Amino acid sequence: MNIAVAIDGPVGAGKSSIARQAAKNLDFIYVDTGAMYRGIGLYAVRQGVVTTDAEKVNALLPGIKLDIKIIDGTQRVFLNGEDVSEQIRLPEISMAASNVSAIPEVRAFLLDLQRGFAKTNNVIMDGRDIGTVILPDAKVKIYLTADAEVRAKRRYDELIAKGQDVKYEDVLADLNQRDYNDMHRETAPLKVADDAVIADTTELDFEQSCALITKIIKEKAEI
Repeated sequence: MNIAVAIDGPVGAGKSSIARQAAKNLDFIYVDTGAMYRGIGLYAVRQGVVTTDAEKVNALLPGIKLDIKIIDGTQRVFLNGEDVSEQIRLPEISMAASNVSAIPEVRAFLLDLQRGFAKTNNVIMDGRDIGTVILPDAKVKIYLTADAEVRAKRRYDELIAKGQDVKYEDVLADLNQRDYNDMHRETAPLKVADDAVIADTTELDFEQSCALITKIIKEKAEI
């Protein structure tokens, strides 16, 4: 029987990088659901659609084909046949992804794709509502978090390392706004699943965080 691990938490908590490393440690497949919403956000932005306009975003869905492929052990996102794995990480796409993720029809559009991975593989899947909505029967549920200022500093350092011209204050403001949006949206808001283990990495570095998450998974999944 396949093992599903659901990792939820706020933006900038390191879910993607930590989940990816934990998946390598355990020989699981890592599924970044946020990348799927980013793909839809990117498409909407390219079409000139305001991403808070649910009606216009929904009208785009029939023209969107998203594929997730594991290439050399890394997840790549394809939008209508184009590898957009780098483009979806641009700062302006972050808020677009947050906006479209609040639209019920968008979430329904991606549900089968997300659940399909868990049915056929041992997976670690991260997002905002994995343990509460997408994979409610996941063997392991983790809520990964850290203080907002720490998360913003991590995201700021990451963007600076990529050569982007950003200010810490702007990154923190964007993070706080996304936190609010994610926690207060009507559909599948970000919250701690009743049976989730809370993992706070405020005082931990990357290696320590990965070790903690790997330890939790091994203990809960009994592997």
